[in-house]
Amino acid sequence: MRTAARTTHTFPDAHPRERMAQLAALEPDVREFEATADTVDGRTVVLDRTYFYAESGGQPADRGTLAGVPVESVRKDEDGHVVHELAEAPDADEGDRVVGVVDDDFRTYTMRAHTASHVLYGAGRHVLEELGYAGFDIGEEKVRVDFETTTDLDDSVLAELERLVNRAVWDSRAVTWEEVPVAEAQEREGIAFNTKTEEGVMADDEMVRVVTVGPVEGEADGVAWDAAACGGTHVSNTSEIGPVELLGRSNPGEGVTRVEFAVGPAAIERRHRVRQATDATARALGTSVEGMADEAERLRDERDGLEAELADLRGQVLRSRLEGLETVERDGRTWAVGVVSGFGPNDVGDRLGEYAGDVADVLAVAGEQGSTFVVVAVGDDATDEVAAGDVVGDVTDAFGGGGGGAASFAQGGGLDADPEDVAAYLRE
Repeated sequence: MRTAARTTHTFPDAHPRERMAQLAALEPDVREFEATADTVDGRTVVLDRTYFYAESGGQPADRGTLAGVPVESVRKDEDGHVVHELAEAPDADEGDRVVGVVDDDFRTYTMRAHTASHVLYGAGRHVLEELGYAGFDIGEEKVRVDFETTTDLDDSVLAELERLVNRAVWDSRAVTWEEVPVAEAQEREGIAFNTKTEEGVMADDEMVRVVTVGPVEGEADGVAWDAAACGGTHVSNTSEIGPVELLGRSNPGEGVTRVEFAVGPAAIERRHRVRQATDATARALGTSVEGMADEAERLRDERDGLEAELADLRGQVLRSRLEGLETVERDGRTWAVGVVSGFGPNDVGDRLGEYAGDVADVLAVAGEQGSTFVVVAVGDDATDEVAAGDVVGDVTDAFGGGGGGAASFAQGGGLDADPEDVAAYLRE
């Protein structure tokens, strides 16, 4: 558990511009402070200065209490002032000194999560082509980072990103932040910008806050891992992030790849569940975790072979049954008509066209799968005299349902009759 600073902070009179600053981002370890209530309007309170982080750019607002009352939301108004919405009206008036207590667990989580998102983007710099930043969001259980990249994030790339992120955590890289002139920041190579999602980063026309995940201490030619314009709260060293577990990727929009991850305790729980699942799978396969992929591939090939063999055998059975159907002569053509059980309309349809003209000029088969169906196939030599679609149309006129098709093949379903009744009708 991270130990947070518990000193109660007090402030001298502040310049109006300073009152608008996200002090939480400047001093993220502060968890308790004292300030003056500028305005109190029912449950809404504005302080002269505050260490509560206002929701911005993908990072949720802090939780905690103000004047002993739970804080439900923290946001910036149109004038840039931080507005605290409380669960109920506080026992405080304008000008009173009040104490704010930031929820330690949630602040620690958002700091870890936000810094982890920067580390993940830094990992992306190593393995992704034409990389761009498309935003991020911190959720209750997981965090997302959106990349703009031409690289296909397959399983191997995702695994490499996870390895690089956790390596950067292990390397204990310092995390620092500074105010930099906007023009200078834009000229610096490698600083990631996304003004749409990092609201407040560009609030000052002349200065921008840049967060840097630094090089490994002691490296001769140390290079910063990542640098980005950012107004959020961060840990001071990557080692404070804890384990990071990448959960998966998706494509929420054209040119954007979304990567989701768990961090800290949530990542530990995720790894525990995955370990249990992989161990159970290895036991079921009768192999080691390392041998699971080879064994699964072997079983897949075996399954594919058995499915092909089964399909061939089913085809032989179906042909045998079709050859055993009762035949009738009609207008000089041989019709094989009957009921085939154990096969669905798709199974019958896949084979019937092959056998029409061989087993008989016309094959008309009824069956049942959920409801009664009929399938008709006509050999090429007989289509001028018998149209499969017309035969199915006659059946659906008689027994309801629907269907249709061409001269050589047609099928219908949802018939209100037993298959035997349909076959008897077709023999008439």
